[in-house]
Amino acid sequence: MPDYTLKIRRYDPESGEPPRWEQHEVELEDHLSVLDGLLQTKDRKDGSLAVRCSCRAAICGSCGVRINGKAGLACNSKISDAAAKAGDEPITVEPMGNMPVIKDLITDMESTHWKKFRRIVPWLVPEGPPPEREYIVPAESMVDVTQTMACIQCGACVSDCLSLEADPDFIGPAALAKAYRFVGDPRDGQHEERLRDLAEDPHGIYDCTHCFSCVEVCPKGVAPMDQIMRLRRKATHDYSIKDQNNGQRHEAAFVNIIKKKGTLDERKLFQDSMGTLRPEGELELLKALPTGLRGFMRGKVTIKTALFHHKLDGVKNLNRIYDHAEHHREELNLYIQGEPEGEPLETEELAKEKAAIGLAANRGSSDGTSDKGESS
Repeated sequence: MPDYTLKIRRYDPESGEPPRWEQHEVELEDHLSVLDGLLQTKDRKDGSLAVRCSCRAAICGSCGVRINGKAGLACNSKISDAAAKAGDEPITVEPMGNMPVIKDLITDMESTHWKKFRRIVPWLVPEGPPPEREYIVPAESMVDVTQTMACIQCGACVSDCLSLEADPDFIGPAALAKAYRFVGDPRDGQHEERLRDLAEDPHGIYDCTHCFSCVEVCPKGVAPMDQIMRLRRKATHDYSIKDQNNGQRHEAAFVNIIKKKGTLDERKLFQDSMGTLRPEGELELLKALPTGLRGFMRGKVTIKTALFHHKLDGVKNLNRIYDHAEHHREELNLYIQGEPEGEPLETEELAKEKAAIGLAANRGSSDGTSDKGESS
């Protein structure tokens, strides 16, 4: 049987000793999991090793750990794959991040997961008196929330969330993904109230930084960041919620600037996001003035770039992407279904243009040149 080396982070807060790393050799078949390696270590090497597990089938979510620096389920991670990613180094196994450690690989999920989970009111709040029996909902009405319903509350997304590292009060990807499960449910009667609450909260839906970490580590394909973006779109498009966090203005400014110039004018983005005709916006602009002055002093910003931001070539082609997005306004849940038959993602003409651009880019890279504007 192949030998694998596990490098396990050990820590017992009650002992008063600092965390330490221990290495253990395990003998396992290639198809077995990292959890099998941990349990073998506990059984044969050190019975004091603390690890949480239950179903061993990627259903309960209790064996969440960080493997080679990335959160995941130990039972759902083949030890041969983990070894391949580790290369010549041992397979590192440590507790999940953004959570207090109880002992070794077991973390306290209450403060950073379940507390935030309860924050979003994780149950249906229907309007009117209850029906005589149950609420009847057509199956097609539930497709929209099927992706969020796949969440097993393992906490992997919470572990690797960069926004939570910067702001521990951020509601977090797991709770906000679950929030969409109720916002998208036709039986719930508090859609606008839920969205307004999460939009007005400074640690709510606009506190996400789009780092994609939660999407990368989710073992069930829930893609929490996507659900947060869907909450934002519903708040802005369906209910026109103009929040105190300037989220709605920021989104509109971002879209309009890219559509007009093909690249981001950060000065104008900040200005339009704050809203120059709002007293609160003027105050925020004044507060940011020292930052702008430092940029001028260090040469990062010039008068020319501040007043006349460049415009990329090919913006007309970019606008065609906008038109395509507007034509497909009805959002699809790709977890369940793909693009509708008979409605290709791009026209034949657009496909030819993209192929020509790709060919030009390849030629440019082969002779040492490239058109950054076109490739953008």
